[in-house]
Amino acid sequence: MTAEVQAYQEFIETVEKSAAENTFIKITLSKPRQKTDIKNIYIRLITIKGQLAWSFLHRYATKDEVKNYDRATAIQLLHQYLVSDFMIGHLFTTTQDTVVETSKKGKTRIAAQKPSLGAPASLEHDKQKQRFVQPERPYLHLLGITTEDGVVTKQGQAKYKQIDKYIETLHHFMQDLTWTSPLQIADMGSGKGYLTFALYDYLTNVQQMAVNMQGIEIRPELVELCNSITQKLAFLDLSFKSQDINDFHTQQLDILIALHACDIATDIAIAKGIQSNAKLIVCAPCCHKQVRQQMTTPAAVQPILKHGILEERQAEIITDGIRALILEAHGYATKVFEFISTEHTGKNLMIVAVQQKHPNPRALQQVESIKQQFGIEYHYLERLLSIQPSS
Repeated sequence: MTAEVQAYQEFIETVEKSAAENTFIKITLSKPRQKTDIKNIYIRLITIKGQLAWSFLHRYATKDEVKNYDRATAIQLLHQYLVSDFMIGHLFTTTQDTVVETSKKGKTRIAAQKPSLGAPASLEHDKQKQRFVQPERPYLHLLGITTEDGVVTKQGQAKYKQIDKYIETLHHFMQDLTWTSPLQIADMGSGKGYLTFALYDYLTNVQQMAVNMQGIEIRPELVELCNSITQKLAFLDLSFKSQDINDFHTQQLDILIALHACDIATDIAIAKGIQSNAKLIVCAPCCHKQVRQQMTTPAAVQPILKHGILEERQAEIITDGIRALILEAHGYATKVFEFISTEHTGKNLMIVAVQQKHPNPRALQQVESIKQQFGIEYHYLERLLSIQPSS
């Protein structure tokens, strides 16, 4: 038995022993032997319908592919990858790390090291899926959220959690809708594109959906940055355009997104979503000046709203509440909720509207009643949709 064969056999035996003793955490295969699109393979244990499986995540330059295998197939593949495809195999367990490495001269050695990770990975497949955005995704590094090795930086923790929660939220709302192909998506006020890239990547590379997505952002320097990233990642059906959202026109959208669009920009985005027959409208409002400037305080609540901060929050509630009612009047089921902790972003309110084709005839009457109570002449979304006050 050669030293190379012996090293691989010892590594495989250590892997199987750690799995049997429940000390196994993960395996990383790195440093491809030849120039190839695949960069790494990450292996972990999961349970699917009560059965243990070995999950192989293949990391390419622009996408991830996950395949699950039984023990015998997984061990066979692991041996094959080590012999033919990768120069380094790194086993992480709770008791030690084991590294098998082949040098450029073809010499192979195996070594045990102190454990670098302290807890065994969960075998719960569903629990693992709660992370909807894997930190190894290449766009996260290009946006400065992770290191080149796919580790979230200290400064990027809050943004990463926001991105992951955002994708989880949209995933759940999209489940009960029927979609055409390709999906037509517009992200208005896309900024630096954190959430735009995340949604495009998730839909195309994880859900394997055909998507045509456009980010609309008025600042040309951000548009230039985002378009350069799309080219690096070969995100062929994602583009960014420098444009005022007032000037964006389309007859048909499937999803309209407007996150942190300031004041009436949120209303402009909602109106365009309704007018383009979008099945899903997702907004995270920012600033609420238009209604607050008109609002007068009813005598019964003047002692409370004399405090500026409480009056501001009241204006936010009224503004977003009316938005939700107008959406309901146009056949959308709406939910208004905090989509992430204020620890990660101060603007954490989200309005999600799912097209139901069942207008609420009482919604506009309720809007009128609220306006009269607070002395509001009009809500900007009404004007955009040419809604006339009821007599």
